[in-house]
Amino acid sequence: MHAFVLGAGPQLLRQVRVLRHLAPRSLTSVNGGIFRCNKNVLRVYVPPTKPTGAALLCRSCSTSRRVDGGELRRLLQQARPERFRLGAAVLLLFVSSSVMIAFPFCIGKVIDAIYTAPSNEQLRENLNRICRLLMGVVIVGGLANFGRVYLMNSSAQRIINSLRKRAHASLMQQEVAFFDRSRTGDLITRLSSDTALVGMSLTQNISDGLRSAIAVCGGVGMMLYTSPQLSLVGLGVVPPVALISFAFARRLRQVAADVQSRLAESSAIAEEQLSNIRTVRAFAKESFEGNRYSKGLSNLLDVVNSETWLKAVFFGCTGATGNMIVLAVLYYGGVLMSDGKLSVGSLSSFLLYAAYVGVSIGGLGGFFTEATKALGASKKVWEIADRVPLLPNSGGLALADLRGHVEFHNVTFAYPSRPDVAVLRGLSLTVPAGSVLAIVGPSGQGKSTLAALLLRLYDPSSGVVTLDGTDIRDLDPHFLRSHIGIVSQEPTLFATSIFENILYGAKNMEDTAKEDVVRAASEANVMEFVQGLPDGLNTMVGERGVLLSGGQKQRIAIARAILRDPSVLILDEATSSLDAVSERAVQEALKRLMKGRTVLTIAA
Repeated sequence: MHAFVLGAGPQLLRQVRVLRHLAPRSLTSVNGGIFRCNKNVLRVYVPPTKPTGAALLCRSCSTSRRVDGGELRRLLQQARPERFRLGAAVLLLFVSSSVMIAFPFCIGKVIDAIYTAPSNEQLRENLNRICRLLMGVVIVGGLANFGRVYLMNSSAQRIINSLRKRAHASLMQQEVAFFDRSRTGDLITRLSSDTALVGMSLTQNISDGLRSAIAVCGGVGMMLYTSPQLSLVGLGVVPPVALISFAFARRLRQVAADVQSRLAESSAIAEEQLSNIRTVRAFAKESFEGNRYSKGLSNLLDVVNSETWLKAVFFGCTGATGNMIVLAVLYYGGVLMSDGKLSVGSLSSFLLYAAYVGVSIGGLGGFFTEATKALGASKKVWEIADRVPLLPNSGGLALADLRGHVEFHNVTFAYPSRPDVAVLRGLSLTVPAGSVLAIVGPSGQGKSTLAALLLRLYDPSSGVVTLDGTDIRDLDPHFLRSHIGIVSQEPTLFATSIFENILYGAKNMEDTAKEDVVRAASEANVMEFVQGLPDGLNTMVGERGVLLSGGQKQRIAIARAILRDPSVLILDEATSSLDAVSERAVQEALKRLMKGRTVLTIAA
């Protein structure tokens, strides 16, 4: 195994080109600064304090991209898997729109039949014939509309589901430092409302936009067919309205992006408050948190008011324009009818078509508004989905016989969120396989950081961490973490049952038998308190385990570690906050867990 330390900036790129020239077939992929070869692993170290040429080798969500034609094409590509369903929906859309366009023409014929019938018998015959035809047309249009709405909405939910899966999968692959810099509420907003906005825009909004476009084109065509002279009067204002619509759409796109950002900020505040509601209660900060959330809502409301004002101006102008068209058509149509150049039925049809065109132009305005919102939301979704993690989650070596010999060689580390504050400087230590090493010191001195580095949640700024003599950066991260167990001071439990929380520690949850979980629970002294619960191991623990005591949560964490059967065990102040009785039970469980393992125990 060979490792090469490359330079930064242009030097890095020159060396990469040389390596590709020397071994073009062995260099197979690039992932977050790590070059994977067929047999060797080439590591790239990048100084954390300033960007280097390595940044050119990976995409990052921090780079903002302009919303342009390429962005729109990519947005439309998300609908490709649903192309057959959407294609059928579009065909049904044309059918229902054709019915809508034909209806005013038929109404005009009915009116002319009433006015021109020579006798009552002829009038009834004409009405029966035309109304039977109209009834069939209406039924066909209703069925087509039903199919269109069903296919569009079901496709929308499929697209939203796909987007959420993709964004969530990307989030699950990101390095821990990414979450250190991100707010949970913001990420949840991107997974929920932003993806929903994109999915609905790709389906229902496009459907409504096409429907409006067909209505405008068909209505204009029928207006020209009915009376070319009257059409010139009615359509004279369409070009300026179209130009104004595009101008408003550009402005609305900017405001819509701001609305989504402010919404994410307020959601992040609410998520943080609800997650820490016990702390809020303990410090009697309900009023303070209420004011903080109100401030976030006020910021959101300011941007929403700007959006509302733009919409009001836009739709007010388009609505007034539509009414002016109808008024002008009614006046000039009356003049033509008085001259005998237009029948009553034709004028009625023309007025209906003019109303259709006016309403549909407003619908096109709504389409552009929602489309600009979707473009802004899609940018946020792509930032997550496209982001390449700086630390890989797969690929690398899997040691055949892991003993658990741990070494830190001259390790220096600073958290990415605080690159100028070194937590560790030149640290070296050795934990022989099967031995126990205790690290004692005051808080804030980097003791828990050792656990994070050993789990490779972060990479050291300099130096090397090895397991059985192998740099952990050369190991498959999944293999590495599956052989390390950790019991922390405040174990994190999921809002499920005790059984499922213990099962979470298994290397393969699907293949783990219930007996194995019960055995781990017994060895960790979990069964002592579980036997007194009505539902036993199926008892729900509440959000983050709030329904359990500290000692009970610790024992569940120990049961997880027992079930995992790790080669290396990390005890991060596992008993520091327990009472004497709980500590005794936890200590007994820990003694059984530590047998035959490499143990790194951390204490204050």
